[in-house]
Amino acid sequence: MKALGATEVPTGHWHCEIKFDGYRALAVLNAGKVELWSRNHRPLQADYPEVATALAEVKCRNAVLDGEIVALDASGRSRFQLLQNRDVSDRPKIAFFVFDLLHLDGRDLTARPIEERRKILTTLLMKSKAPLQLSPAFEVEPAELLKAAKQKGLEGIIAKRPGSPYEAGRRSGAWLKCKVLGEQEFVIGGFTSPQRSRQFFGAILIGYYRRGKLFYAGKVGTGFSSRLLESLHAKFLKRTQTACPFANLPMAGRPRFGTGMTRGEMQKVTWLKPEFVAQIKFAEWTNDGVLRQPVFLGLRKDKPAKQVRREPSAVG
Repeated sequence: MKALGATEVPTGHWHCEIKFDGYRALAVLNAGKVELWSRNHRPLQADYPEVATALAEVKCRNAVLDGEIVALDASGRSRFQLLQNRDVSDRPKIAFFVFDLLHLDGRDLTARPIEERRKILTTLLMKSKAPLQLSPAFEVEPAELLKAAKQKGLEGIIAKRPGSPYEAGRRSGAWLKCKVLGEQEFVIGGFTSPQRSRQFFGAILIGYYRRGKLFYAGKVGTGFSSRLLESLHAKFLKRTQTACPFANLPMAGRPRFGTGMTRGEMQKVTWLKPEFVAQIKFAEWTNDGVLRQPVFLGLRKDKPAKQVRREPSAVG
């Protein structure tokens, strides 16, 4: 089930949870065997063995759980960038926050109301061990929790309609995501040459799909370590192409904010097949349709490029 991006904070009674900044995952438990699947059907159990080990100890014959695999910083906040760095720096603290239960011991629970699924899930995970955790739920006005999330430096909240079933594969609006920070996935369509003392490349060009065409959303030149520049450059060189993949380039002029892309500037770009997906945080969208102050957080392996769309702006 997918959360719909909210342009306004919902009012009234909703079940509220923290919006985590990690990899969405379905856990399938069957007679002691554990499988972890990303949202694009990629197996994750080999990447997160500590999660698989904890899931194997859950007392049930079989179950399907929905949650988010995250890396936690020193303050206990989920940080996607830490999740990316687990292979190139000190191993971060990993957690699997479980927020829904689809099946248990042969019973399909997807049609049951969210309150009932939550109650059964709470009982199931009562004796679970780290890194397996029940996602905290709050019975408060969404605006109140969103304000607290902003004060804590969190990405946002998820508001879930009372009495709602689990609608697999749908974005019905029964789950709403309200963000206080601008952050989403973008497709990488090219990179510029390095300047001054920088090596490998200067910035990546990013965009999103609309009506089957890739639209340019700006350049991103920050958020890269020297080692990351090198590893990404090696990946990029294997996926170059001669044609520009963006439907709205060149731009007529340079925007007031953000970074434009004129015909002359395009000649300095190495174009890529639009297959890499990056997680980007940013200050805001400009009236020209590009990002202000974008920062690279990492590559995503769990979402196909063709599914990347422009999401609603933050509401906090």
